[in-house]
Amino acid sequence: MATPENIKQERMHIRLDARSKQKLERAAAYNQKSLSEFVLGQALDAANEVLHEHETLTLEQADWDVFLNALEIPPKPNARLKHALAKHKQRVKQ
Repeated sequence: MATPENIKQERMHIRLDARSKQKLERAAAYNQKSLSEFVLGQALDAANEVLHEHETLTLEQADWDVFLNALEIPPKPNARLKHALAKHKQRVKQ
């Protein structure tokens, strides 16, 4: 049963030449999918790769240890950090 979260309500329009559309239709047919299902699936796969590349941080073990240590035992705020926090509070009104 369709739930409010997965009801397709958005639409996206793209323009393409006939040759490109035929190629996409052939590929979709090989995967036994509609053209929309195929294009959406491929676009989401590509989007996931880009997001992973830009939103994932990989650290070497030594860097991970420094990061984890800073979380567990944070350094005392110095003058530069206090100044940055004061500027942030001026700019960001809660």
